[in-house]
Amino acid sequence: MKFIGIIPARYASTRFPGKPLAMLGGQPVIEHVYRQVARSLGEAWVATDDERIRHTVESFGGHAVMTRTDHRSGTDRLEEAAEKIGTDADVIINVQGDEPFIAPSQLSTLMALFNDPQTQIATLGKPFATAEEAKNPNSPKIVTDLRGYALYFSRSVIPYFRNDPGLPGMPQLLKHIGLYAYKREVLAQVTRLPQSPLELAESLEQLRWLENGYRIRVGITDVETVGIDTPDDLRRAEEFLKANGIQP
Repeated sequence: MKFIGIIPARYASTRFPGKPLAMLGGQPVIEHVYRQVARSLGEAWVATDDERIRHTVESFGGHAVMTRTDHRSGTDRLEEAAEKIGTDADVIINVQGDEPFIAPSQLSTLMALFNDPQTQIATLGKPFATAEEAKNPNSPKIVTDLRGYALYFSRSVIPYFRNDPGLPGMPQLLKHIGLYAYKREVLAQVTRLPQSPLELAESLEQLRWLENGYRIRVGITDVETVGIDTPDDLRRAEEFLKANGIQP
């Protein structure tokens, strides 16, 4: 199978305008993301609606494609980019432009899920370190079936443990890692779907796919990354970079 990584990157973030161009360890955040993806997949593109981001990506030798400004989600931007690139990849991997520490092992885990020909969409989950962390509504949770397919995603803590969650056989609380991969034809299909009731209720796009009968395979990772949503996150990312001796 051939894989390609596409990184949607907008300038007009509500909580942190211009964050793809914010400096981290002497390089723009988007450069960190791009280089991590390119090392693992070989081919990577940034899909943006802003000429400043396009210019920055091309200035460090990366590939960028301009997309419309009115997309309702990163997935829609991904589909337009895939069309414009004219890729012949079997699987499109969507890496968020604010994940500078995306790990090669995470991408490998995601790609391996497509060894099963029934996999249509794949994503990752990570066990929460503590039950307290799971209470954060900004960290969506996943419940899977026994074959590793997603049953539901929620901002609430799921499942509800009526009995002691520490008992043997009890499921783990899984944090959703917002890294997706789609078979090429499935990406084209899901971006044509109208918003669904559960998606609107939870503000989670992946629920639209589940409601329409698509299956999402979930791989498990134990790698902790630092996403950047706010200036405070950027400061934490700088500390993470130094503490772990990561070279840009």
